[in-house]
Amino acid sequence: MSTPSPQDRYGIVVPVKPPSVAKTRLLEMGDAMRRELVVAFAVDTINAAIASPVVDVVLAVTDDQDLGCELSDLGAQVIPDGTANDLNASLAQAAAEVHRRWPSLRICALCADLPALRSDELTRALEEVPADRALFVADTEGVGTTLLVAPALELFLPHFGTGSRLAHLATGAIELELTDVHTLRRDVDTPADLAAAIKLGVGSRTSILTAGLRL
Repeated sequence: MSTPSPQDRYGIVVPVKPPSVAKTRLLEMGDAMRRELVVAFAVDTINAAIASPVVDVVLAVTDDQDLGCELSDLGAQVIPDGTANDLNASLAQAAAEVHRRWPSLRICALCADLPALRSDELTRALEEVPADRALFVADTEGVGTTLLVAPALELFLPHFGTGSRLAHLATGAIELELTDVHTLRRDVDTPADLAAAIKLGVGSRTSILTAGLRL
């Protein structure tokens, strides 16, 4: 298998649902808190991605204008979601935009609900991507996917959703074998997930928002 070059650089696509409709399994914490958590997760995820030394561009995809402005202030590029509630179509469209604007970059899709993400763990994962195959990272439960990276646009075949780990394996993508990337695997859908993320150490926006919560 070919190995990546030390000069490889990455463009990361981060899809962010509008806070009005995202993370419905957090509703038991209150609707206002749920909305704020959606924003906090995205801010902390994108901050960690921007901080990685191998990442040149973070492209956030969202139809929420206020959130888009906030993510732009962080340093992310922002585009609207041009698809009708189809995450994988949205990712494919955004990946094509990354390739159009920055053709030399490898393409990566990263979930927006990784509030504990550490940039060093993201960097280690990206440095494992081979030159001729896509690579993905399974979530903590080993069922879903939190990261998909491809060395070329034609190898970027997103299959996020229910059972995405097996779906990505079926495309020929390889699964990351590193075991010490816990913050990259810890997505948050439920209050229990959030408690687990807090134990790992969440980013500043989520930390401030959840200070004093009893989960």
